[in-house]
Amino acid sequence: MRNLPAGTVTFLFTDIEGSTKLWEAHPEQMQAALARHDALLRDAIETHNGHVFKTIGDAFCAAFTTARQAVCAAARIQEQLTSLQTTELPLNVRIALHTGVAEVRDRDYFGPPLNRVARLLAIGHGGQVLLSEATQGLVRHDLPLHFALRDLRIHHLRDLGTPEHVFQLVHPDLREDFPRLRSLDALPNNLPHQLTSFVERKTEMAEARSLLDRSRLLTLTGAGGTGKTRLSVQLAAEVLDDYPDGVWIVELAPLVDAELVTQTVAETLGVRKGAGRELAEALREKRLLVLLDNCEHLLGAVADLVEILLRACPHVRVLATSREALGVVGEQAYRVPCLSLPGAEDQPHEILIEFEAIRLFLERGRLADPHFQMTASTAPSIVRICRRLDGIPLAIELAAARLGALPVEKLAERLEHSFRILTGGSRRALPQHRTLQALIGWSYDLLTDAEKVLLRRLAVFSGGWTVETAEVVGRGGIIEEEEVLNLLLRLVEKNLVFSSPVTPRYHLLETVREFAWAQAILSIEGEELRDRHRDHFLQLAEQAEPYLLGVDQTVWHDRLEREKDNLRSALEWSSQQAEGSDAELRLSGVL
Repeated sequence: MRNLPAGTVTFLFTDIEGSTKLWEAHPEQMQAALARHDALLRDAIETHNGHVFKTIGDAFCAAFTTARQAVCAAARIQEQLTSLQTTELPLNVRIALHTGVAEVRDRDYFGPPLNRVARLLAIGHGGQVLLSEATQGLVRHDLPLHFALRDLRIHHLRDLGTPEHVFQLVHPDLREDFPRLRSLDALPNNLPHQLTSFVERKTEMAEARSLLDRSRLLTLTGAGGTGKTRLSVQLAAEVLDDYPDGVWIVELAPLVDAELVTQTVAETLGVRKGAGRELAEALREKRLLVLLDNCEHLLGAVADLVEILLRACPHVRVLATSREALGVVGEQAYRVPCLSLPGAEDQPHEILIEFEAIRLFLERGRLADPHFQMTASTAPSIVRICRRLDGIPLAIELAAARLGALPVEKLAERLEHSFRILTGGSRRALPQHRTLQALIGWSYDLLTDAEKVLLRRLAVFSGGWTVETAEVVGRGGIIEEEEVLNLLLRLVEKNLVFSSPVTPRYHLLETVREFAWAQAILSIEGEELRDRHRDHFLQLAEQAEPYLLGVDQTVWHDRLEREKDNLRSALEWSSQQAEGSDAELRLSGVL
């Protein structure tokens, strides 16, 4: 196979409008029509020196060395499809062209231009050929004979980023009049336009969209800074076509009075009266999606309103973001994970770039330093930073913003010792999103006193813990031993503690652990906790010692292996006590 075009490339994307309905209504005809469609597109693309690098169902993705070649191929495709419409099952194919620099890897392309052309295709109609401003600039004085370009003005695409000046390819023999483009500007919504790109999270987007299709209330939960808001806004943009009465985001973070929740929702939706029942009556016949963002500090009021709306308005759906679920009957909760991370530092660049955390750090890093890039020398530091920050999007963005003042190696070195360097987020951001400490502090302040105490005590563990060890270290004071499990599960629900899907163990993100341990020191509980932790793991080690040479040695070896970080921590604390302490000698001897 020939090498794919590299450098500046013009991409041609296609798909068939309404193909699902055609398959359902005319399965046999569709099979034959699709075979002819595929042959026609492939011939037109290859005749004009294009390269089909991917097909997804009936969609084609092709690359061209020049923009003129791509335009000629698009024109030929539409001309030939038009000539078949009278004798064949009509296939309305929409085409989008965009030019940019993308990375070639494993016979495929990666980078922002691919996302852009896909978004451009999504706003078009069957039979239409759309060009981005970049492609238009390259061909406007070099169009095929009898072809011209129609200015469709500037449109906001579904990526919610920089708007695109869109042009339509026209010809006397082709259809020229189409409905308004399906851009954000043509559909009712108040979704905010984003100043930075959305690092694609394909798995999460696909799973969340599937859940939203099946449930009238979907709540995206997760630890602070995991990107719940950005994911929810992007999901809302993707489903705009499904809601003729619009998609509306309601920002709840600034509210401190729960009684203002209903009024705020009503004002956003243009309903004058703010009582729950009156709001429900106004929305009874509407088909819309309400996005309630940052619900965690107003859970009761939000849950009450959502329950009223879902009962009274059969066509209204709610998408919410919160650090814990709302607790409404019929709610579908979806935990938003942190970004994917590489397991090792020494992987090839083409492998590292596949990880979402790495891609986000690189994209945001270039905003702070336009010349920043991943090289053989910088890659290990980039991986260390992303792993140290647990793949938390907000933390990675705060770190990348420091690249204008610090080399990436120095940034990685500083983060090994403290997260305090992560300050100074956007002035437009919520106060709790401007520093990593404020982000975690916001979640901490919403906890009950008992939950705060247990979270502080859990920070003493290294590498995780079991329920049994949590009960030993976590009890005391206002917490009875039998209460520990319930409190632990509540911290899991609030996305501050994470449970392992494989083994019955729990752990804290390192960012949360450092914050919680600082709170433990402030509460004058630190030394007592480390003593209790040391005593427990000394007892475990001494309990294991007689079994390490017997028939059960594998079981006990594995158990100690799982606790190696806790054992090291206990040994380290023992070594800081009075010289020759009994605990240090006993633990050293056993281990």
